[in-house]
Amino acid sequence: MPPHCDTLDGPVIKAIKIALEKGNVNYILPWVPKKGEKEVINAFEKTLRARGQGKEAMEVADYWLYETVVRIHREGEGAPYTGLKPAGLDWGPVVPRAEKAIATGDSREVIDFMTHTLREELEARFNNAIAKKGYDVNNVDAARDYVQAELQFVLFSHGLYTAITGKGEHGEEGLKTHEH
Repeated sequence: MPPHCDTLDGPVIKAIKIALEKGNVNYILPWVPKKGEKEVINAFEKTLRARGQGKEAMEVADYWLYETVVRIHREGEGAPYTGLKPAGLDWGPVVPRAEKAIATGDSREVIDFMTHTLREELEARFNNAIAKKGYDVNNVDAARDYVQAELQFVLFSHGLYTAITGKGEHGEEGLKTHEH
């Protein structure tokens, strides 16, 4: 997933806000690896106590909890924590569609979008290679252009297959899964 989990309007912060509203840390725990549970529970309990000390204390405590949970979440992804990002960042066309699909239980929009995008990208790279295929063998620059176009199509296709199936080569295990 794009690192939108570290934004102030991302799913981790949304889970924290619900947990604070309901007083139940279990809304947060699915977002962190098991080894981070104790730290999150302790931070959650401290935050609940601090929230009773006034508006400013609540704001500071809530933000500290956001940072703590997002840091532990990112560690579970094997990614560095680089601070909280502002709300409203543009994560492109896929993330909102994927999140909507999960929220509505209907994957058609995201599947149609991805299928269309995949077809366009593959066709463009393929057509570029085919257009350069009939080069003059004595024109080395044209031959290099063709080889680059061919490799862009073949390697892009292979990379997609590897990403989709999780079947990496040379001992790779494909896409890393989150440790939650």
